[in-house]
Amino acid sequence: MADRERFSLRNLYLYLVCLITLVISIFAVVNVVRNAVELFYPDPAYYAQVPTKEPTTGAEEQQRLQRALRDSQHRQSVLGLISSGALLLIAGPVYGYHWRRIQAELPSRPASPEESRPSA
Repeated sequence: MADRERFSLRNLYLYLVCLITLVISIFAVVNVVRNAVELFYPDPAYYAQVPTKEPTTGAEEQQRLQRALRDSQHRQSVLGLISSGALLLIAGPVYGYHWRRIQAELPSRPASPEESRPSA
């Protein structure tokens, strides 16, 4: 009877929501770490110089392009941190709520034979 109650449709739903939100949270944490590392240790500035009829760009133009690429990488890292943080802020409480519901609905365990013996 306890197995039937434990594996009801409602409990399966609660366990499934917990599993999904836990997986989402794990991926969000991995993305937070990855984006934080990118902020402090960005990719080296690579850019493709497109051949044109104009003379090659000067040192000043190359610095401007490198700065623009670095700013773009920084922006993408910050946006990634924000989106991963938002995922954690949403998935964490959803997981916590459903897990507490599961724990509250668990049947109480019967006392073990050793606990039910009178002490001499």
